[in-house]
Amino acid sequence: MAASRSATASKPRLASLMVYVEADGVPEQRVGIAAAIAQRFGAVLTGFAARALPPPFVAEGVIIEDAGPAEREALRHRLAARESWFRGAVGPAVGAVSWQSALAPPTEALVEAARGADLVLLGVQDSRAALGADPYTLLDVGEVLLRLGRPALLVPPDVGPWHGDHAVVAWKDAREARRAVADSLPLLAQSRRVSVVEIAAAGEESHARRRVEDVARYLARHTIAADPKVIVHRGQSDVEHLVDYAVNAGGDLIVAGAYGHSRLGEWIFGGMTRHLVAASPLCCLLSH
Repeated sequence: MAASRSATASKPRLASLMVYVEADGVPEQRVGIAAAIAQRFGAVLTGFAARALPPPFVAEGVIIEDAGPAEREALRHRLAARESWFRGAVGPAVGAVSWQSALAPPTEALVEAARGADLVLLGVQDSRAALGADPYTLLDVGEVLLRLGRPALLVPPDVGPWHGDHAVVAWKDAREARRAVADSLPLLAQSRRVSVVEIAAAGEESHARRRVEDVARYLARHTIAADPKVIVHRGQSDVEHLVDYAVNAGGDLIVAGAYGHSRLGEWIFGGMTRHLVAASPLCCLLSH
């Protein structure tokens, strides 16, 4: 009996999920997937929305334009409406549901609130959409990824339901990929099939094979069976090879490191990260 309790306690799990809900949108698929994951793990599911009013516009020391009490009250009502929509979209299947909102810039507010979450669900976003966008209304997904300190699950708007059929780990022997594998253990443990894939240059297959087999052995120690796979780079980009494999193999989750850094106030991403953030056709767990 003691051994059984110990095995159960050591099984990786998610206890707290957070899903971002735009103040002006209805991300049904994202919330539906968040609810499905929360139900499977018995996790608390928190919806989060944020929006801020712009600061006063001042010219020559004189306030020209400033949001008044009516605008603030209207924004509070809008966020309250998001809560009602969110709770209705989640439905009764999830036992523990909560809501948080903030009259604050979305990126800053979400990064702060996520300290209480194991996993944060976001939408995909073309990085060009965030450039020059209003930071008081729009979440910058790229900046959130690199500042979150938590894994993020990116959910495309038209993706199918998440069933845990086949998870594809995009392996690269770097800190970010190692972090992503560790962060994804709960979801990998729930997947019927896991593949660890490295895209290798011609002539590097044997080294790549050793690396993905090491990762597969690591997962086996966590009672997760994984298939190591090496794909030789031929003509396409690495991310195209990866996505083609995942889609053709019936994948419903890609796990990858988020590679990027800040330079002069702008977030610079690696090619694979940039593509997955903007256009992944599957749910994608990214960790930095």
